[in-house]
Amino acid sequence: MSSSELPLAARKDDDMPGHWLLARMGKRVLRPGGQELTERLLDDARVTDADVVELAPGLGKTAVDILHRKPASYIGIEADRQAVDLTADAIGTSGTVRLAEANQTGLDAQSADVMVGEAMLTMQGDRGKNEIVAEAFRVLRPGGRYAIHELALHPDTLDDAEKTEIRRALAKSIKVNARPLTEAEWRALLEEAGFVIEEVGFAPMALLQPRRMIADEGMAQTLRIVWNIAGNSAARGRILAMRKVFRKYRKEMAAIEMIAVKPS
Repeated sequence: MSSSELPLAARKDDDMPGHWLLARMGKRVLRPGGQELTERLLDDARVTDADVVELAPGLGKTAVDILHRKPASYIGIEADRQAVDLTADAIGTSGTVRLAEANQTGLDAQSADVMVGEAMLTMQGDRGKNEIVAEAFRVLRPGGRYAIHELALHPDTLDDAEKTEIRRALAKSIKVNARPLTEAEWRALLEEAGFVIEEVGFAPMALLQPRRMIADEGMAQTLRIVWNIAGNSAARGRILAMRKVFRKYRKEMAAIEMIAVKPS
């Protein structure tokens, strides 16, 4: 078994994906646009009284936010067993979580009103992105909303060499083959699958900036995270390297929200 196939709990700090390393240090909000953009995404997706599916819920933080809005039902689709358990613990009996891949959910066609995915399409190659978007289209009912919160590159005129440089720097620092797209490319991905874009919004990519961390986590939890990082040299080195990449390309990266609708 390679290190990349080990359960997350068994992975070393210098080997695990960056978002899970941050979670191990105590960070709970792991989305590129922070809690504010997640809240806006869920409001725009109109999850109240809807049958909602969330892809890759991770720690279950967004699942709880969805449930606070009183959906008709909630199903999480998660490929990692540890994350299934974390989300199940977070939501209790208010919804269900299933162990499945985002591109093969096992859900019935036209069985959901809203599908939510945050910071997961970015981590897929072109084929993976296309398969997941196609699955979202299949599962949603006519008029259903696919709500995504991802990492974007901008402006749309960035050349291929610049995009490759940023993607390689991200992949090296977070140890995931991240492939963020420009706004035009995100639009094309969704539209080619049959969706119509209803809403687009942006937020700064400030995941590891002090002001964003305090806004997302609160002062007390932020101090705990800083303490945990300070006491772990392997984690500290990696997180500082991630922050360096985020700062270097802060003008070329942003968090993006899109609401895509399946035509009636």
